[in-house]
Amino acid sequence: MITRLTRLDELPALQDIERAAGECFRSVGMAEIADDEPPTLTELTHYQRTGRSWVTADDGDRPVAYVLTEPVDGRVHIEQLSVHPDASRQGVGRAMIDHLAARAAAAGLHGMTLTTFADVPWNAPYYAHRCGFRVLPEAEVTPGLREIRRREAELGLDRWPRVCMLREL
Repeated sequence: MITRLTRLDELPALQDIERAAGECFRSVGMAEIADDEPPTLTELTHYQRTGRSWVTADDGDRPVAYVLTEPVDGRVHIEQLSVHPDASRQGVGRAMIDHLAARAAAAGLHGMTLTTFADVPWNAPYYAHRCGFRVLPEAEVTPGLREIRRREAELGLDRWPRVCMLREL
């Protein structure tokens, strides 16, 4: 599998990956998250055209995972990372994160951030134990991350505990 920039014709596949990946939230009582619609094609096009959408493709060059990034407070922020269930538990997500980390370090950036659910096993615990992230204490949450959390709260995501996380590069 290889990680590469997303092609424009692959954007509908990203939506399919998101829907499939979201289904696992039903098993932890978060059906609202499973039912949430993926980013629109317009939103995905923005990420693709600005070079901030990456896919991991299988041997047939079909996307099995994707990640969207944003620059936030001088770091790379992972806005969304989703792996299709058929490709999960194979190190795909971790490889995507490592790919982004290498690119960010080469660009002179010193960290990657994300926001995620604190208690969902494949969210904060996964990022901490498998990907080198740590939960940021409130005093270390930057203005850009505070704005992201504010928007997440407006969307109702604070119904479940969420955290900001950082991976130093």
